[in-house]
Amino acid sequence: MNANTDKRTIAILMLALCGLMLLAACNKKENTEQSNNNMAQQESAPAPAATPIDPATVATVTGTVKFDGTAPKASKIDMSQDPACKGTNEAENVVVDNGDLANVFVYVKDGLGNRTFDVPKDAVMLDQSGCKYHPHVLGVMAGQTVDIKNDDMTTHNIHPTPKDNREWNESQPPSSPVLEKNFAREEIMLPVKCNQHPWMKMYINVVKTPFFAVTDKSGKYEIKGLPPGDYTIAFVHEKLGEQDQTVTVAPKETKTVDQSFKAAGE
Repeated sequence: MNANTDKRTIAILMLALCGLMLLAACNKKENTEQSNNNMAQQESAPAPAATPIDPATVATVTGTVKFDGTAPKASKIDMSQDPACKGTNEAENVVVDNGDLANVFVYVKDGLGNRTFDVPKDAVMLDQSGCKYHPHVLGVMAGQTVDIKNDDMTTHNIHPTPKDNREWNESQPPSSPVLEKNFAREEIMLPVKCNQHPWMKMYINVVKTPFFAVTDKSGKYEIKGLPPGDYTIAFVHEKLGEQDQTVTVAPKETKTVDQSFKAAGE
């Protein structure tokens, strides 16, 4: 074999090697593009369809939450730092009327398994009036819109301080547009404060199901539309903690589940 033959052989081998490298690069690019396309399809995929519930079989859980013991006197709030604040000046952390306990968040904590539920299209309202949040305790589904408005003639500063959701801090002057917010993850008793008015506090409860309620001034709540089954019902209060009860509901049944809280330390 002469020198020219050796050179041709080397050249052919080099061309073959370049071809193999080019083919490998093309395959890698195709695989990368396919992987990116798959990820994009997964991210844009619609949420799983809600699990159907037969409306002819649904049950209801209702009840009253009581405060066991001597109710604490409502503490006074000093609003004098802002002349525009003219609301009632009593704190709302423990609200008791004739033994009935308000502002308890009640929800189905366990028993729904892997069921999924549509996020409501209607927003829930969080108002600022009299330099207080209304309501003091709010329930919302994950992803549901919360409309926040300011009815006061002063600027508020809405500042949720969550553990599991994104923290944000946004001012809202008088007569400004409604703020539209949502929370992506479940979180119970998520605190919200106002950096302009330190006494302004409230709690948002984010859950994945529509089965929740907040007790009113008479301590009453109602959870409707439950499929028959065995459930754990959680009662959560910002100062008094959490109490759980188990309940079994049959088709079309209305079951009463009452609960009571004692003062801290009793």
